Amino acid sequence: MSTPPTYYERHIFFCLNERTNGEDCCAHHGAKEAFDRCKAQVKAAGLAGPGQVRVNKAGCLDRCAAGPVAVVYPEAVWYSFVDQDDIDEIVESHLKNGQVVERLLTPAHLGR
Repeated sequence: MSTPPTYYERHIFFCLNERTNGEDCCAHHGAKEAFDRCKAQVKAAGLAGPGQVRVNKAGCLDRCAAGPVAVVYPEAVWYSFVDQDDIDEIVESHLKNGQVVERLLTPAHLGR
């Protein structure tokens, strides 16, 4: 039995969790702006929609120590990013061309 095609070729989730108890969180480090930038870049590149790329908001992804973070599926590649240039590189390299951006990989040991 073969695997059916997926609805999206790639799916990127951005942690937008905001903690109100004073703990650090992705929302305090520009995660919403990065999400907005990624969504706009994917759309502008003609990559959005079924069979292509979906950009989604997520609650806590439990990788707070590495935040802000995003994860790309189906490869399960975790990224930590700091600015719009990082987001542009993830869109161009990974979401468009399937090439992981090694310099932005979230260290495996960083969790909450």
